[in-house]
Amino acid sequence: MERRKALGLFAATAASFTVLPSLGAGTSLAEDATGQGMGGYTFALDKNVKRTSVRFKNRYGIQVAADLYVPKNARGKLPALVVSGPFGAVKEQSSGLYANEFARRGYVALAFDPSYTGESGGAVRDVASPDTYTEDYSAAVDFVGLQKIVDRDRIGPQAICGLSGMALTAAAADSRIKAVAATSMYDMSRSMSRGHQDYYTREQRQKVVDHLSRQRWIDAENSTCARLSHEVPFDQNGDVAPSGTVLPKTLPPDADPITRIFFDYYRTERGYHPRSINSTTAWTATTPMSFFAFPLMTDLDMLAPRKALLVAGADAHSRYYSEDVQAMAPGTVDLMIVPGANHVDLYDRKDIIPFDRLDEFFTTNLA
Repeated sequence: MERRKALGLFAATAASFTVLPSLGAGTSLAEDATGQGMGGYTFALDKNVKRTSVRFKNRYGIQVAADLYVPKNARGKLPALVVSGPFGAVKEQSSGLYANEFARRGYVALAFDPSYTGESGGAVRDVASPDTYTEDYSAAVDFVGLQKIVDRDRIGPQAICGLSGMALTAAAADSRIKAVAATSMYDMSRSMSRGHQDYYTREQRQKVVDHLSRQRWIDAENSTCARLSHEVPFDQNGDVAPSGTVLPKTLPPDADPITRIFFDYYRTERGYHPRSINSTTAWTATTPMSFFAFPLMTDLDMLAPRKALLVAGADAHSRYYSEDVQAMAPGTVDLMIVPGANHVDLYDRKDIIPFDRLDEFFTTNLA
């Protein structure tokens, strides 16, 4: 039960754009083209890549904050990738690292903060929605597809961790997306509504629903949104035992291996960022309600004949998500297992992340 408790701590069309004068549609908000220093990022900008801060709106009118990565030697029309995740992370972390690497390889890459998080808009902060997050991917496609340097027939998402289910869901409903890849995939609807490895019993699921329903009354009475675990754990007595932060501020000596690997990224210099929910705080306590109500990836058959590539670590606790999705659509979804890699290794370890394979996949399927 203690292990389960620790595991439970985890899991109008675009109306206006900020225009990029050198690229077509946007006006630059900020720019870091020097590659000197980290500048609040958890990785160094490649010397051959230009990074520009941009803003655009999704169809709900929420302003999405993003960084656009473009190879400095860009010529002609380029393929584009829209990158987001992990769930509770920001664009200055793993998604930016991926975008930077893909731009180095010749792609236009957009790393964005999902709505309600990071520098993106949304009146309530630190809330997640399977619908809105799926829409954010399509809005990102809107934005990159309006850039003069981008071939809008060669656009796809590269998702990481808990934003993977939304990317696959977006691809099934948006045929402008020509291919999709995801690393260290998490299905957040399944994780929040059924627990890690689907361990929730029917009785426990009802307890979680009752807990969330009581929290709605508390939030309504206080006219505020409390912050608690988005994946609700149980204590040894079988009662819900939510935490006030995604991760502890200090790592307890008896922390389980999964808590340790997340802590090693989000709570240390390696991956810490003050705007990252996982680094500092927790999601709104009622965030799981919509994930109970709306499962992701229900129409994966609509992705064909387009392709998806899932990449999972051989030692990742999340590996089963990728395996199950691949089994749902074996002719459409390919699966690559990375030997010796855990879930978090694929966030930032460039010596392990199979960028060559991902590049090959997009080169072939965005052709």
